[in-house]
Amino acid sequence: MAMRARNLPVLGPQGFISLAYWEWEGPSGAPTVLCVHGLTRNGRDFDFLAEALANRFRVICPDMPGRGRSDWLDDPQLYGFPFYLSVLGALYARLDTPTVHWVGTSMGGLLGMLFASLPNSPVRSLVLNDVGPIVAKEGLERIGRTVGSDPSFLNRKELDAYLRENYQGFGPLSAAHWRHLLAHSGRTRGDGKLGLAYDPKIGDAFRATEGEKLQDVDFWNFYDQIRCPTLVLRGVESDILRAADAAAMQQRGPRAELAEYPGVGHAPALMAHDQIGAVRKFLLDG
Repeated sequence: MAMRARNLPVLGPQGFISLAYWEWEGPSGAPTVLCVHGLTRNGRDFDFLAEALANRFRVICPDMPGRGRSDWLDDPQLYGFPFYLSVLGALYARLDTPTVHWVGTSMGGLLGMLFASLPNSPVRSLVLNDVGPIVAKEGLERIGRTVGSDPSFLNRKELDAYLRENYQGFGPLSAAHWRHLLAHSGRTRGDGKLGLAYDPKIGDAFRATEGEKLQDVDFWNFYDQIRCPTLVLRGVESDILRAADAAAMQQRGPRAELAEYPGVGHAPALMAHDQIGAVRKFLLDG
């Protein structure tokens, strides 16, 4: 199935912004899978997964505001879950489907958790990729050291080296996977150099806490409200989703299934065959 680039005008506090998303139409009447990326990433991270799902599902992968091809926000304070949820609500309405399967990596998983916990939620099943009801402070500290720094690169080789250094947590990737990440992780800055494909202001929330000691972030009250089938993917070396917290997710709320991947940190890239296979099987069983 071919991928199509789409756009949706979304109303926010400062007027309309353009939300870019990527759609694999799938067979007629196919169930819809909504894939939501992590903090500094974009919807193209799911290309390999979407291609594997598209013979049975319609797959939708948005670039959240400030990422990829979506508009940046003038007010950095709007980069937060309330606006993200309203954006995803508008996108869900556009899709004209009664239910969705949700695949969320890191931030996208937290948004899925919140969406699925709501009364009358349309989330039919939920895949949480290396994130859970406790977001470990160690991982937040690591992310805070780099997000929003807006590095510049003279060429694609420098950008590639940066990606390989900073995304080691994705696990072992093929040359084709790294080429794909390189192709969709950069933007041309105003000075003509290469930069990362997101608005540096998304890091303002981390900079606002400078001088304060970061703590674990607790979402258990939302997770415990989820009733749909849930699959948790965890990199064994993750600094965001600890082993004990993942184990607790199997006992509370939706009593999630758990799949763990040795040699992977935060977060499994969902490009390897075993990771894609686990997600596909779960969605088909659901």
